[in-house]
Amino acid sequence: MTTPPQTSAGSDLKRELGLFDAVMINAGTMIASAIFIVPATVAAAVQGTAVMTLVWVIGGIVSLLGALSVAELAAAYPEAGGQYAYLREAYGTVWAFLYGWSNFSVINTASITAIAVGFAKYIGFFTPLSESGIRIIAIVSIIGLTVLNCRGVRLGATTQNVLTTLKIGALIALIVTSFVIPGGSVSHFQPLWPSEPVGHWIGAFGVAMVGVLWAYDGWIETTYVGSEIVNPGRNLPRSIILSTVMVMVLFVLASVAFAYVLGASAMAGSALVASDAAKVTMGSLGATLVVAAILISTLGANNGIILTAARIPYAMARQALFFRAQGLVHPRYGTPIVALVTQGVIASVLTLVPRCVFGICSPRPLYDQLATYVVFAQFVFYALSAGAVIRLRRKAPQLERPYRTWGYPVTPIVFIAFAIWLVANTIVETPKDSAIGAGIILFGLPGYYYWRRVGAGR
Repeated sequence: MTTPPQTSAGSDLKRELGLFDAVMINAGTMIASAIFIVPATVAAAVQGTAVMTLVWVIGGIVSLLGALSVAELAAAYPEAGGQYAYLREAYGTVWAFLYGWSNFSVINTASITAIAVGFAKYIGFFTPLSESGIRIIAIVSIIGLTVLNCRGVRLGATTQNVLTTLKIGALIALIVTSFVIPGGSVSHFQPLWPSEPVGHWIGAFGVAMVGVLWAYDGWIETTYVGSEIVNPGRNLPRSIILSTVMVMVLFVLASVAFAYVLGASAMAGSALVASDAAKVTMGSLGATLVVAAILISTLGANNGIILTAARIPYAMARQALFFRAQGLVHPRYGTPIVALVTQGVIASVLTLVPRCVFGICSPRPLYDQLATYVVFAQFVFYALSAGAVIRLRRKAPQLERPYRTWGYPVTPIVFIAFAIWLVANTIVETPKDSAIGAGIILFGLPGYYYWRRVGAGR
């Protein structure tokens, strides 16, 4: 058997993260502002609490299928940049570059922006904020977390461990109190199913699924720091699968808890679903405590993304396929400091994006716009990554695989099929935002040919 090198371009990053760190990075990134906001979007899109719950269940299963597939690649190629390395080995540098470019320009940077906006919106629970005030607070939070993660991966991981532990405890407490403290009712689950035939609401189901998959997104985050994970062949696949299963259970229970307390109609009209549910069961004090927990949750999610995502442009630069400065590592802190700062600047700028971009306008809020951009672009590359599992089984049969995808080849095939449906449905239901997402991906092509020419001359 042949074992791939730690990274094709070399790495100055140190292996300092264990299994617990990796699980907390993934879980902490997934449990962000979305679970406290998206249930309202789902309730507004589909009718019937059973269908609302089904969206969360299917979204979790799809994410788990993706996690089971990508875990094989993570164990075989424990490199900085995660998917960038997998796509490079399976399809060549052009697809790897487009993935890295999309993450650099929209997928991870827009995720940071949207979560920061969600954080700022919940600050509005304590004091009224204008739209500009929300954006300013979002930018300040991005800058603060970027500075923290520039000062060492161990500091960033420890911060992540603390914040994720707190947010899991808070979410469990919110779920338990929703059912234990008087205020909810089984009658709020009615109606369970919509009265229309499936054909009439399947499109809306797909729109709701975009929001749910946005909430689950983050199960791949720890692969970006593959070159910094101790015993990656064992710890990377375990962290991906454990975190996805844990978060799936929490999200489904949270959705049911909110429906039990508020009912579908009240959820659909709520801007702050979690705090509104807590207000019913625990009064104003309970709502205040929940909002404080949500603020911790969103900070933890963004800390996880900021910590990991900068490793993608770092990996590209180390292969001479991006700005050389993006591959620089701080001599004292051992972090890709230029990539971290650049990422923070882009995410901050994205908070200022208007609803009209390149003449294409969206009537939807910034948060929903960014979620569509991210999910659309992300699932194009998720499908390619799942396909890479199949392609590399044939292309590199002797490659050492510490973990092999459970249910292969059915698992990656089902995931690919769903990803294709989701992308197609997103194009049909939200064509303008989808066009922006596709345009951002394709805009990377000129950059690829430029850096390939420049890199060849280095």
